[in-house]
Amino acid sequence: MKHTISVMVENEFGVLSRVIGLFSGRGFNIESLSVAPVLDTTLSRMTIVTSGDDQVLEQITKQLNKLIDTIKVIDFTGQDFVERELGLIKVTAEENTRAEVLRIVDIFRAKVVDITPRSYTVEATGAPAKLDAIIELLRPMGIKEIVRSGPVVLGRGPKGWKGV
Repeated sequence: MKHTISVMVENEFGVLSRVIGLFSGRGFNIESLSVAPVLDTTLSRMTIVTSGDDQVLEQITKQLNKLIDTIKVIDFTGQDFVERELGLIKVTAEENTRAEVLRIVDIFRAKVVDITPRSYTVEATGAPAKLDAIIELLRPMGIKEIVRSGPVVLGRGPKGWKGV
């Protein structure tokens, strides 16, 4: 089962390395990782996507909470949250496929951010499933390159990082 975990940590040298070491040392895979400072620049928020059963998640959460630089850990699995991801997709845009690429881009409310004589670079944002869908529709046109940010999440409603 896929789990999305948000971890508030001290924004200090070596924290990311310790978190990654915790996962790799215990044989847990990180499917996606996003890290950035928050309003209080002494803190950073990590969004980690991993897989495993509830027992694995419980072990991960306990180990994360033991790290000295960890402020708070929230598992968003089974909760209401907003999830977004950014994808840049470089797709072949030959004369005979340009119109179709632009139609797909329009349908997904994405945008073309770079144009060359033979390619378009498309920027798409949304839930990971939305990015999967646009990639599958653009694949027949000839995708040259893809980069994805990995998801970031915020809890819905008043629940969140109160006081952090």
